[in-house]
Amino acid sequence: MITAGIDMGAKTIKVVILNDGQVASKSILLGGLDTRDSAEKAFDEALQSARLSFDEIEHITATGAGRRGAPLAHDEVTEVGADAKGATFLFPAARTVIDVGAEEGRGIRCDGHGKMVDFVINEKCAAGAGAFTEAMARALELKLEEMGELSLQATKAVPINAQCTVFAESEVVSLVHAKTPKVDIVRAVHDAIASRIISMVRRVGVEKEVVLIGGMARNIGFVDSLKRGLEMDLVVPEEPEFVGALGAALVAAERA
Repeated sequence: MITAGIDMGAKTIKVVILNDGQVASKSILLGGLDTRDSAEKAFDEALQSARLSFDEIEHITATGAGRRGAPLAHDEVTEVGADAKGATFLFPAARTVIDVGAEEGRGIRCDGHGKMVDFVINEKCAAGAGAFTEAMARALELKLEEMGELSLQATKAVPINAQCTVFAESEVVSLVHAKTPKVDIVRAVHDAIASRIISMVRRVGVEKEVVLIGGMARNIGFVDSLKRGLEMDLVVPEEPEFVGALGAALVAAERA
C-alpha cells in the first residue's frame, strides 16, 4: 500500500510517501504566498523521487497549520496527532514529544501505541518558536545558520527577560551596545526560547524518552539549551522537520 502525508507548516511544506510502511521519498519546499501551488510542487517532487504516479497513491492525509487548505488530501489529522504517530514510529520508547517550528511550539505526551494522551501548544507568541531566533539573528547581524554554533561558544549566561519578541529585540540591541560578546547573547536567545518551551511542556508532564522534532531541532544551540534546562538527554531524529508529515502518512495508511 502506498500512502502520503502533507505537512502544511507555517514556513515550509513537507511531503512523505510511504510504500508498505517504509519511506519511499520525501520533499520540502518553502510555502510562500501560494501554499497550494507550493504543496502541489512538493508532492510532484516526492512522486518523481519515488518514481510513482499520482494514481498509485491510495490515500493522502494532511496536517499542519494550513492542513485545511491542502490540495490533493483526502482528509486531515491534527499536528499533535501526527507528531505523536511519527515520533513513536521512529522511537517506540518515546513518551514525550517536543515540536518547535517557525511559529509554534508543542508539547505532547503519548502512549506506547503512538496515541496522543495530552498536549499543550504555544500559539500566541513567536517568542517560543523559530521566528524568535530569526528576529534575533537580524538584530545581531548574523546569519541564522551561524546561531547554533556560536551559542556553544558562550562563556557565561546572560538573561533575556522580555516575554515579547519586539521587546526582546530591544534588549538584545542594548546588550550589543553594552559590549556583551555576541556568543553570550546568542546563547541567551536560545536559553530564552528553551525556558518558554520547558515551562509549557511541564504542564503535561515530561516523561522519558523525550523526542525533539521540528525545524528548531536542527539548531544545536537550542538543543543544548533545552537539554540543560530539562536536565536530561533528548532524542533528535536525523530529519526532524519531516516527522509530522511521516505521522500523517502513517495515519493515511491506517485510514486506507
